[in-house]
Amino acid sequence: MVLKLNPASGVPIYLQLMEQIKYAIETCAVRAGEQLPGIRRLAEELVMNPNTVAKAYRELEHEGVIELRHGAGAFVSLKAGDKGRIERFERARPVMEATLRSLADLGLSEEEMRRLFESELNQWRELRGRATNNGSGD
Repeated sequence: MVLKLNPASGVPIYLQLMEQIKYAIETCAVRAGEQLPGIRRLAEELVMNPNTVAKAYRELEHEGVIELRHGAGAFVSLKAGDKGRIERFERARPVMEATLRSLADLGLSEEEMRRLFESELNQWRELRGRATNNGSGD
């Protein structure tokens, strides 16, 4: 599991850590039942305060994503390995890969792809919200 935190992003480090652990679970980089790095070890690897890692782990435990076992460490919750969600993710991966290849063939940079995706996602949310508010559902 590779974690890359950005202290300059404006997002609290513990939230970044939580999101990246969730992402690692969703993409099967870390599987249900697997042990996560210990608090001290992860804090050393990421050059951060162990209290920050502990806070992220506590929040993830509260959300049911991980289980903290006294004396044994942190483990990905068996519930976190939601098979249906993981299968959807795996089916979506080739679609995303093809889309990225097409965008690269058009000459878009990674940053331009990211901005385009965010823009389209925001438009989709707005349209979906309007459809829901008009009673037509989705």
